[in-house]
Amino acid sequence: MSHRIIFATGNAGKMREIRMILEDLGCPVLSMKEAGANPDIVEDGATFGENAEIKARSVWDCTGDIVLADDSGLVVDYIGGEPGIYSARYLGEDTSYEIKNRNIIERLAGAEGEARSARFVCNIAAVLPDGQVLHTEAAMEGQIAYEPAGSEGFGYDPILYIPEFGKTSAELTIEQKNQISHRGKALELMKEELKRALKGELV
Repeated sequence: MSHRIIFATGNAGKMREIRMILEDLGCPVLSMKEAGANPDIVEDGATFGENAEIKARSVWDCTGDIVLADDSGLVVDYIGGEPGIYSARYLGEDTSYEIKNRNIIERLAGAEGEARSARFVCNIAAVLPDGQVLHTEAAMEGQIAYEPAGSEGFGYDPILYIPEFGKTSAELTIEQKNQISHRGKALELMKEELKRALKGELV
């Protein structure tokens, strides 16, 4: 039985990364737009996992295929895990990341070294055709930089410093980032889960 995999995103950059990682599952991978699904999604979960599942289920309700969705954000320990699930809406949805990044650096004014620990977290939810839900989660560990740096990437990338590379996330090449990216790792884990689920159907 052949399946389509639909990813609940309209982000072309994200779709490229997703297709690259999932291509050996042998199923076509579509964005929700390509699948003709455009539900109103209200992300009111309390965790990355709940929000990812809300997105995936909303699209699954329209299509019934294998639907994946992710929710991710920056978690900064020194300020109680903020901005966390509110990463995109932090200081208001229309506020530029330049302002958001500057604000986080200012809030960590008194923190040094390990106290600046932070990570990007990504949770991926998959809703299977029978309604079963799978979750995987991964993180990309780092520290909040003292100054934004780099022009690769977007969002909070310029302020998450990755000690193993001695650079911020926005200074890494795509190849370097894919090795350690929270989304990349969560997708690899999800690929293994989907392989098992698809194999189970074929047995």
